[in-house]
Amino acid sequence: MTNEYGPDLITLISDEGEEIEFEILDIIENDDEKFYVLYPYYESPEQSINDSGEYYIFEVINSDGEEELAEIEDEAKLLKIAAIFEERYNEEIYDEND
Repeated sequence: MTNEYGPDLITLISDEGEEIEFEILDIIENDDEKFYVLYPYYESPEQSINDSGEYYIFEVINSDGEEELAEIEDEAKLLKIAAIFEERYNEEIYDEND
């Protein structure tokens, strides 16, 4: 999955059948569960100008031996995973600046 020349990307299909490309910011494993933290990917900086800056967290669910991403329904779980991601992200940013 690691791509030393560019971001790690994943394509999801919306409920309307639209393909949306995301950058994988992090993969978090917690309490025997796995989560993907994703951010919309834009090929050029001009495309990202109107982006809200929000990232998305999806839970990995195994369906017939295949991994699928699903929205997290439990708000407490979502907040917990978001806190883990933000802590990791901040640690990485501050380590780079030192």
